[in-house]
Amino acid sequence: MNNVEFTDIKDKIDFERELVPVVVQDFEDNEILMVAYMNEEALEKTIEEKTAYYWSRSRQKLWKKGEESGNTQKVIDLYLDCDGDTVLLKVKQKGGACHTGHYTCFYRKLTDDGFKEVESKVFDPNIVYGD
Repeated sequence: MNNVEFTDIKDKIDFERELVPVVVQDFEDNEILMVAYMNEEALEKTIEEKTAYYWSRSRQKLWKKGEESGNTQKVIDLYLDCDGDTVLLKVKQKGGACHTGHYTCFYRKLTDDGFKEVESKVFDPNIVYGD
């Protein structure tokens, strides 16, 4: 990924629906941190800067992971699935990946009593984002 230009790989990725899902994984222990979406601009910036950019469907804008919180994602590896319509990022996560303050967005596990939090927060979202 060190010397790859977005234009070299753009035609391999299926942006037919404008956005591609992105699975984000910790590069050291392979824990799934989050799932997000990228448009072409987000993927291009991610490749150029080696830091994760996504498209926010709720805010309808490009965002750099950690731009508010400081909880950035340095991209170590980028994979493309067999259909060319889903991206896997292996990242070095700084702080928590989840806006709730957890390291991963997948911190709730289904038990016989319903969903239970199985992970502690690594930061206070009220301090980082305000109330």
